[in-house]
Amino acid sequence: MIDTRLAGQNVLVTGGAGNIGAAISRAFAAQGARVAIHYLAQDPPAPTDAAWAHITPAAQEGERLAAELGNGSFAVSADLSEAEAPSLLVRDVAARVGAINVLVNNAAHCETPDTVDTLTPGSLDRHYRVNAIAPALLTAEVARLRRGDDPLCVINITTDAARAFPGQTGYGTSKGALEALTRSTALDLAARGIRVNAVAPGPVQTGWIGEGLLAQAAEIVPMGRVGEPADIADAVVFLASHQARWITGQVLQVAGGHAL
Repeated sequence: MIDTRLAGQNVLVTGGAGNIGAAISRAFAAQGARVAIHYLAQDPPAPTDAAWAHITPAAQEGERLAAELGNGSFAVSADLSEAEAPSLLVRDVAARVGAINVLVNNAAHCETPDTVDTLTPGSLDRHYRVNAIAPALLTAEVARLRRGDDPLCVINITTDAARAFPGQTGYGTSKGALEALTRSTALDLAARGIRVNAVAPGPVQTGWIGEGLLAQAAEIVPMGRVGEPADIADAVVFLASHQARWITGQVLQVAGGHAL
């Protein structure tokens, strides 16, 4: 067995109550970590020209997951599209646990339509606020509040749509910005011993892929299947572990060979 050295560490997972986020939360708890499970209590009303493509778990799911995980894990709500929310979230979690050792920027905003022909200032603003600006502010705040040489690393969840994915212009480009942020902050924070990496999932079954699309998706993935949330969670835990202690500034594609 590999000792990840994550037992007793404090982990903040944004969007940690459902789907990939819940799998990440469970994976860290299985290593003995205490998990702060961030969730958005409810989606704001969608504008008339768009629909939300993501599903926000009910608030009770965050509390239920925290109780399931144990280890002192707890749920905390924040709307990361609001300018002050990232700083307030980090400070709230730090006030409860004393230090954050791992930040997983998993929360994301995705809406449809999202093509180059349907782009609006509002849609770009909504995508970038949650997918790029909030992770930047969260990263800056956890670095600012770090205590001495306490272990600290950041893992950003991007997407292989950041490479090329027709019909996801705002989403894909905002995730591309998150990958650039990964490299930039990794260089800025390396001298302090803070690592920053990213995981880029390919097609993952979180309930949105119907049977017909599932077969099509499996055909275009070289390894012959779509991903499961646990596939992503295991990669995230690896990047947070002691085994990845000299890895920083990397975007690890976890996609079964998709979009290479």
